Amino acid sequence: MVAIAVTTPHVLQILADEPSAPRPEEVLVRVQRAGICGSDLHIYHGSNPFARYPRIIGHEFAGVVEAVGSAVSGLAEGDRVVVDPVVSCGRCYACRAGRSNVCGKLEVFGVHRDGGFRSHVAVPAANAVKLPGNLPIEVAALAEPFSIAANVLTRTGITAEDSVLIYGAGTVGLTVLQVAKLHGARCIVADLDEARLERARDFGADLVINSSARSVPDVVAAEHDGLGPSLVIDGAGVPALLEEACRVASPAGRIGILGFSPAACNVSQQEIVKKELTLAGSRLNCRLLPQVVEWLQSGDLQPAAMVTQTFAADDAREAFDLIERDPGSTVKVHLAFS
Repeated sequence: MVAIAVTTPHVLQILADEPSAPRPEEVLVRVQRAGICGSDLHIYHGSNPFARYPRIIGHEFAGVVEAVGSAVSGLAEGDRVVVDPVVSCGRCYACRAGRSNVCGKLEVFGVHRDGGFRSHVAVPAANAVKLPGNLPIEVAALAEPFSIAANVLTRTGITAEDSVLIYGAGTVGLTVLQVAKLHGARCIVADLDEARLERARDFGADLVINSSARSVPDVVAAEHDGLGPSLVIDGAGVPALLEEACRVASPAGRIGILGFSPAACNVSQQEIVKKELTLAGSRLNCRLLPQVVEWLQSGDLQPAAMVTQTFAADDAREAFDLIERDPGSTVKVHLAFS
């Protein structure tokens, strides 16, 4: 049994790990699949402001319940589950307002507390979402990244009438694209990398823009009879894009912001007020994993091709090295636990 920890920035270690019994309101999950996220890399590089070291990382994981706490109902040994990594207090203003993903005492598995890159992990039963029997575990492990897309599109009120501009064709952009297409929206994806744009085409983009060769504002200006896209999502996490997003968005448009950079960006108040734009920050997900699991089970989402490589958990260093060395060859890299 192993655990994958960042002991200090730039030091990834494979440790022996022994499971502990679940508390009364917890279940013990034997992890089978886990996905490596950009935030895991940020912790590895020491650039995540919330992580403390040493830290067992990993917040995208699914597996099998091996033990249940004495106060748990609705889950049993042998149930397959995917874990919502967001743990909230349930009492603060944000929680009472239905926004538990920005709880004042928020903790996230793999960031604030030890995560799912280990053979076994005890989690609150409320965070374990039961899986249907026909859903492959490797697809179920994609539910958390898709919940991020579902959250930003819920925050910005996606509809079939929207023309959506998505900045970035990495993992975030591709999940936003697929969830927006599920809602019937027209989707335009902009990126600097042609290989990433080709993937966006494969996942249903109506139009792609290589922003190193073409002006994004010029290309999207014709949307909505010359008003511009009604919804803009920054899936690239580049602060400078917010100014452009405000310029290209249609009057009455909405802009979803997912990046977590502290860098300042120059945004015109006049542009926001003139067009009465709505800017919505989106963090993590607000209890949306059950909805995503339904989409995956029904086939409304078919994202299996996003898993580009799978490594044994013992080979986690090689997995991280590949992402660092050749990011263009990866979308979602999984770790398989025995």
